Amino acid sequence: MSILLTPPLAFLIYIPLVFAIFFVGRGLAGKGTPSEEKSSLYSSGEEAPTALAAPGYRPFFLVAFFFAILHLGMLVLATGTLDVKMIPYLVGLVLALIALILG
Repeated sequence: MSILLTPPLAFLIYIPLVFAIFFVGRGLAGKGTPSEEKSSLYSSGEEAPTALAAPGYRPFFLVAFFFAILHLGMLVLATGTLDVKMIPYLVGLVLALIALILG
């Protein structure tokens, strides 16, 4: 019975199942007709904005780098022993966080 749980066999079982569900669902769905309303952007009845809310991904990447450095740095520091050898890593972590905060 455990052979059914092996990934290759489960994959071979699920592929026909997915195709069957796909084709049954396609058969149950109504026939669609293309229209201008279906291809236009929907924004709760308002005109779609023409300007970006945030100019690029820079603010997101600063926050992402901040948390990545903070969490991964603390993970590295937490898995080691409290030793004099950890001081350069801690100082580097603090300097990297300060550099990210100041931009």
